[in-house]
Amino acid sequence: MSSRFKRSGETISRYFNSILDRKCLGALDGTYIRVHVPEQDKPRYRTRKGEVATNVLGVCTPDMKFIFVFPGWEGSASDSRVLRDAISRPTRLRVLVGCYYLVDGGYTNGQGYLAPYRGTRYHLSEWRNRRAPNNHEEYFNMKHDAARNVIERCFGLLKMRWGILRSPTFFPIETQCKIITACCLLYNLICGEMMAIDSLENELNGSENRETNQDGDVLGTIEPSDQ
Repeated sequence: MSSRFKRSGETISRYFNSILDRKCLGALDGTYIRVHVPEQDKPRYRTRKGEVATNVLGVCTPDMKFIFVFPGWEGSASDSRVLRDAISRPTRLRVLVGCYYLVDGGYTNGQGYLAPYRGTRYHLSEWRNRRAPNNHEEYFNMKHDAARNVIERCFGLLKMRWGILRSPTFFPIETQCKIITACCLLYNLICGEMMAIDSLENELNGSENRETNQDGDVLGTIEPSDQ
């Protein structure tokens, strides 16, 4: 490992420690939850894998609690489109100026949303077998995915806990979306009040509690950035 890359890695490491302590509000991503819809609506709800599902936007804090859930969009909708709608509504996702959420490559990198480098190794599975990063972009992506993985763990725990989210029901789609939101609220309640006896959480090793600041100016748009 060259000294130049070593210095770059140390800078990125300090940078990540800083944002996770003060500026990083958490992570967000989309997940598919299978739903039952009328026959004429199935093409709009069909995902790239052929499942009929709703694309649910989930936002969580570093301590693995949902702070925003937005179900209802068709499975054919892109994650970035769902996010743009979520921040334009009256009960929108709040992103404080000077802070941001960690997002994957499916979202725009810009103020309020920190994405990884494109065209560079990213997912944790690519770093197995002691494969070391070759440059500062790969090192950044490795650290980014390790931090953003908190939203994937939240989705995994949510679906493990509530079987009703693992298969479609025959309620109207509006009711099915309310069920998704209710399951997220109950998930938060269990995490907050029953963490000590939560066997599912113990399986995923838990995470450190953190608080987020809800004061200050809020971003209302998504703009690309090279920063």
